[in-house]
Amino acid sequence: MSVSLQGSSEASDASLIHSLRAILGARHVLTAPSATYRFRKGFRFGMGDVVAVLQPGCLVELWRAAKLCAESGRIIIMQAANTGLTGGSTPDGNDYDRGVVIISTNRLDGIHLIGEGRQVVCLPGSTLHDLEDKLAAIGREPHSVIGSSCIGASVLGGVSNNSGGALVQRGPAFTEMALFGQMGPDGKLHLVNHLGIRIEGNPEQILAAVQAGQLPENAIDWNAGRGHDENYAAHVRDVDADTPARFNADPSRWYEAAGCAGKLVVFAVRLDTFEANKNPAVFYIGTNNTSDLEDLRRHVLTHFDELPIAGEYLHRDAFNIAEKYGKDTFAVIRYFGTKYLPMFFSMKSRFDVFAQRLPFLSDHFSDLAMQFLSRFLPKQLPQRMCDYRDRFEHHLMLKVSAHMTAPVRAYLEQWASSTGGAFFECTPDEGTRAFLHRFAAAGAAVRYRAVHTKTAEDIVALDVALRRNDREWFEVLPREIEDRIIVKLYYGHFFCHVMHQDYVIKKGYNAMQVEHDMLPGLDARGARYPAEHNVGHLYKAPDEMVAHYRSLDPCNCFNPGIGLATKKRNWVAESV
Repeated sequence: MSVSLQGSSEASDASLIHSLRAILGARHVLTAPSATYRFRKGFRFGMGDVVAVLQPGCLVELWRAAKLCAESGRIIIMQAANTGLTGGSTPDGNDYDRGVVIISTNRLDGIHLIGEGRQVVCLPGSTLHDLEDKLAAIGREPHSVIGSSCIGASVLGGVSNNSGGALVQRGPAFTEMALFGQMGPDGKLHLVNHLGIRIEGNPEQILAAVQAGQLPENAIDWNAGRGHDENYAAHVRDVDADTPARFNADPSRWYEAAGCAGKLVVFAVRLDTFEANKNPAVFYIGTNNTSDLEDLRRHVLTHFDELPIAGEYLHRDAFNIAEKYGKDTFAVIRYFGTKYLPMFFSMKSRFDVFAQRLPFLSDHFSDLAMQFLSRFLPKQLPQRMCDYRDRFEHHLMLKVSAHMTAPVRAYLEQWASSTGGAFFECTPDEGTRAFLHRFAAAGAAVRYRAVHTKTAEDIVALDVALRRNDREWFEVLPREIEDRIIVKLYYGHFFCHVMHQDYVIKKGYNAMQVEHDMLPGLDARGARYPAEHNVGHLYKAPDEMVAHYRSLDPCNCFNPGIGLATKKRNWVAESV
């Protein structure tokens, strides 16, 4: 289906910007390249020009701005925290057939508890960190906790991309309840209220009520839909299944806002919360045998009444790279908490813009400076972890509830006595630092590339969902690919069989070609990719996924080009 948009001649950019400033205020309509740089450049990938970056301060402003841009024929890229790894929240080059506007939702924070905190309604700018904090006060937790929250990721970003996270029991972010704007066949933006909360009035009145938290209990339909994927626990336990547990192109987890990948203007989502685990235990496990670790995974998933909270894998090489090149990130989170990370990233981006004006400074001067300063930081990792690094190639951090602690300890003692592996039970501080180190690995390859520009060409970053029954989970690359790589970083959500695989490519080799040469091997193993960071502008979306995006956005005016699909208006096929 195609959509006939108004404004086929498209009003000039100057006229559009003038109107947007009347809605948002001049300071929240950014047009200078230096001001828009940190929004136009992806965390790892992606860059392009824009007409403007908009920063609405309330849902009504977001509605008015999005309506004006969409109905005047502009492309809209909805952007939350801009922490994605596949370029899905930034422009991809400058080959669009219409002007691009980024709408940043950072100012639209807000979280409303309903049902005494059993559920939450989250606005576009709410972060996982904010949600964790708000729920901790009432003894509850959100769908996702440590992980993406370390870099300031937003709640809606996770839902829009079916992001997975580290928690074994809960599966990808998902909801059937949302409030969103969608372009209709008439070329108009329409508000759709599927929150399951009855709110009277026109779109602006509905949005103002949601913004203010005017959500009376008697207006809430408690049977409106699912607020998370309650089937995932049984799904992940099926260790003999010949398919992955979770991946972005799984249609069973697409529902309007869930999995929309920016093809809708999402104003709010309604999600379930969970009772917080009290006094959990963390076991640090080491082995040199991948089969022993896989036996452990299968046993824990199938022989205990309760699933573990988390089980995070880290290879020795990733341990070492993260220890050196993620040290400052680790220290910032450890000493200041995750709350301030977005601020630090913003400061870094602003400095990079300044440095670009000085030709005698490296393009990666901020990374070089932070890496140099990190040398003076004290050692961050517990000695017992470092000892295990020296002894073992494969590391697993296993977090379980207080109820599971004794039986898991007994099983690990048996496991260690019959294998060459070992384990220790972490102190609370060791447990916190172990998981923090695992998540610092996610940005270590970026820093490594920035520091080693003379030898490193680029990064290939894959997140791969392996079959649940795949016993040969550790990758062995052909020699012709191995020879083009400097270092490989393997880490991931081991019990879900989701692996993050980062490769630093040697100077002179094309990273995209290396990635393309890797994919047939993954296909032969029955793996699916991406697992949780979505297709963005790096992966080709399956036909079924493209059809899903077309059904949400028939004009192709929101985030066009994702999944390597056409960027053209109304999904016009690219010329051959």
